[in-house]
Amino acid sequence: MSILNIAPDIYQALPHKVTAKAADYDGGSTPMHSHPRAQLIYASSGVMRIETEYGCWIVPPLRGVWIPPEVMHTAHMQSRVQVRTLYIRADIAANLSKHCCLVEVSPLLRSLVIALTEDNVDYDETGRSGLIAQLALLEIKFLKTPALHLPLPRNPKLMLICQEMLKRPDVQVTIELIADQLAMSTRTLARKFKKETTLSFSQWRQQARLIEALSKLADQQPVAKIASDLGYLSASAFTAMFKRTLGIEPSRYFK
Repeated sequence: MSILNIAPDIYQALPHKVTAKAADYDGGSTPMHSHPRAQLIYASSGVMRIETEYGCWIVPPLRGVWIPPEVMHTAHMQSRVQVRTLYIRADIAANLSKHCCLVEVSPLLRSLVIALTEDNVDYDETGRSGLIAQLALLEIKFLKTPALHLPLPRNPKLMLICQEMLKRPDVQVTIELIADQLAMSTRTLARKFKKETTLSFSQWRQQARLIEALSKLADQQPVAKIASDLGYLSASAFTAMFKRTLGIEPSRYFK
């Protein structure tokens, strides 16, 4: 049975500790959903944005997002994306991270995931694929976690504001304007925003634009165009912000 042509529920229902799924998308988004299993999702090619109730991550090739069981999430595909996923049974995932996080997917883990997706999803746990699954579980424990993360507020009104800024990172929005829309003082909004996200409004907005920039860089867009799309007055201003935050020029980041 081809792993590309089976019912989605099978990945959750099988008794195996690990199941692996391959899926290709031509852009678009998945509905907000959750799984009884933990999930390690990454793009073998293309770029996607993963949003959960706890935060937002841009996922270029070679990186993935760890999602614990029952966490609501959605995936936005920036263009054509080849998605590869490991689903880990909840009792096994209890020994792994309890929090969503971005991870660097090692060459070894990528090879293990590919090997699992090429076998029958209902593989023999005592055979080759069973050993591959065991090694994949061990490798997950050693994955590095890059720091870039965009926390999202739980407050529904603030969440809507943040989602709008994610959709339109080029729009110049001020905290004063948002405070006026929400009929509260700027000081009150600033306090609520930092309590909900751990970042000031300006820090959060810069982080959001930086994450969008990474998505565009991973898609090999020119630095000058990215700067313009994100509302910067010049490519040099954007480059200075990028290097100040990440310690490297945007043109060199994925090299």
